[in-house]
Amino acid sequence: METQENWEEKPPKQIHPTSELMKKVRLPKSNFKIPRTIKILMVLVILVGLAYGSFLEYIRPYEYGIKVNKIGFHRGVQKKVYETGLYLVLPFGIQEMHKLPRALQVLELTNSTQSAAYDTRIEKAAHIQTSDGFFVDMDVSIIYRISDPYKVFTDIGPGRLFEDNGIIPKTEPALKNNMGKLTTEEFFNSPMRVEKALAAKQELNEELKDKGIFVEHVLVRYFQYSDEIQKNIEEKKLKDQLVFKNQAEARAAIEGAKLTKIEQEGKVRVSVEIEKGKAYVTRKQAEKDLYYRKKVAEADLLVKLAEAEQIRLKNEALQGKGAERMVGLKMAEVYKGIDVVILPSDGPSGVNPLDLNNALELFDVRSKGGDR
Repeated sequence: METQENWEEKPPKQIHPTSELMKKVRLPKSNFKIPRTIKILMVLVILVGLAYGSFLEYIRPYEYGIKVNKIGFHRGVQKKVYETGLYLVLPFGIQEMHKLPRALQVLELTNSTQSAAYDTRIEKAAHIQTSDGFFVDMDVSIIYRISDPYKVFTDIGPGRLFEDNGIIPKTEPALKNNMGKLTTEEFFNSPMRVEKALAAKQELNEELKDKGIFVEHVLVRYFQYSDEIQKNIEEKKLKDQLVFKNQAEARAAIEGAKLTKIEQEGKVRVSVEIEKGKAYVTRKQAEKDLYYRKKVAEADLLVKLAEAEQIRLKNEALQGKGAERMVGLKMAEVYKGIDVVILPSDGPSGVNPLDLNNALELFDVRSKGGDR
């Protein structure tokens, strides 16, 4: 039997209700087994994964692959350049696959502290001495690519050695040889800078063509002289710009005077032409009036001539038998106001108002015995 002291030292056993419940409820044993086919597939997947990691190498679209055989008959660097795809590479140091970039590469020569683009090599700015003895720090971007991976690998080396032992050592000397031919002021001449940059690019390609590197562009982005020289250049440039401004204003004044002269001459020509037009109108108006007066005079002359001819014909008519008849008519009008008087109508002294011939002889208009 346990003593009272032992009973007090040992606490009573805790009984968890859940455990008691589990004891009472017995779960059935699982008879599930993984099929043999699935086990084989899982083993094959694992083996394929191991083989992929150990025996296959993937060349990405922006890479070149160069294989090196370390053991076997064809030891050394293989001339075949591997492009995008999966390739067999024997492990355990038998073969190695080295990768070189296929995309464009950028070498930045700059003193700027700003972060550059991804996969860009940054070096200090090119320190160029001008042809007149001054120094200038120039920011340049060299854009290039690997044109022959086999040459790069065999002549320069694997990895990024094409930067350290290829493009970088050749860049600044080429820039100094060409950009150094410019004077201090000629650096501000954009066409001349571009011309020398193209010459530097050509020189770089001549130097690097045997190493499998091709330079696409040499871009001069920024250049800076020492503060004192920069200040002097800026002052000189401001003076030059002032001179150019004055010259431009003088040329503008000359051209303005020419324009004023041309405008005045044009106005004079317009006035002369207007006066010519007015004179032409006046002349034509005078010609019209002259023609009108001439035609009116001709018409008046014809009228007068007709009237004179009328009078002539009338005179001729009056001088002949027609005159006698007219006198008789007039006498007949005279007889209209005479009262009726009975006169002898026969005999030598007789008056017959109806006898016109006798009346004419009576008033001595016609001689006796004349023609009717």
